[in-house]
Amino acid sequence: MNVNVTSQNILIIGATSAIAEAVARRYAATGANLFLVGRNSEKLAIISSDLLARGAQQVKVFEMDANDSSSIPTMAEQAWSTGSIDVALIAHGTLPDQARTETDLSYAITEFRTNAESVIACMVILASYFEAQGSGVLAVIGSVAGDRGRGSNYLYGSAKAAVASFASGLRARLFKKGVHVLLIKPGFVATPMTAALDLPEKLTSTPEAVADNIYNAIKQRKDVVYTPNFWALIMLIIKMIPNVIFKRLSL
Repeated sequence: MNVNVTSQNILIIGATSAIAEAVARRYAATGANLFLVGRNSEKLAIISSDLLARGAQQVKVFEMDANDSSSIPTMAEQAWSTGSIDVALIAHGTLPDQARTETDLSYAITEFRTNAESVIACMVILASYFEAQGSGVLAVIGSVAGDRGRGSNYLYGSAKAAVASFASGLRARLFKKGVHVLLIKPGFVATPMTAALDLPEKLTSTPEAVADNIYNAIKQRKDVVYTPNFWALIMLIIKMIPNVIFKRLSL
């Protein structure tokens, strides 16, 4: 196959998640080359075929559990083996059962590692490649939950807060090297991960709408994007509530 030399090279970690797949479809429609990373090889194969049908020039897959940090350097080496990466999106994660994290230490540690440590480990390795390259966008999906710890999901929120803080520092470092770092903060999104939750309909978005916001934020080189954008105002209000009141709220 003759690959269009102007096609972007896109790396997506956690490519089988609903939001990541929707982002991949956006890039496939532009004729991009995609390198997909995920734990489930069967799902990766299905998504790969779909993206080729939607216009992707080329799709490669790499099976990896992001909690296995020893596999991250190999993944990055293979992703960059055919040339530079224009955009890398880190999109893997889980939604912990907060009540269980309060009594099951092993579970709490595993969930924090999945949502914070493994994401940061990926950022460390990808940052070194982007820095050497001197260009590109490193995007990572965080959450509005990282803006303030709430009683209903503070383990998940604290993991996302760690990712946000790391992304902020990394952005300052890589900006001087010609590399952009984008932090994505979704609110409620209707995905398989949130299917068991009773989400408020008016505040809940779709993976496709979130993917559109991510795609545009990458093009516009934004530092942080709330998606949908009304979450920026919601979280600003939540952050301004005094602790003496906040701790009494059921949030």
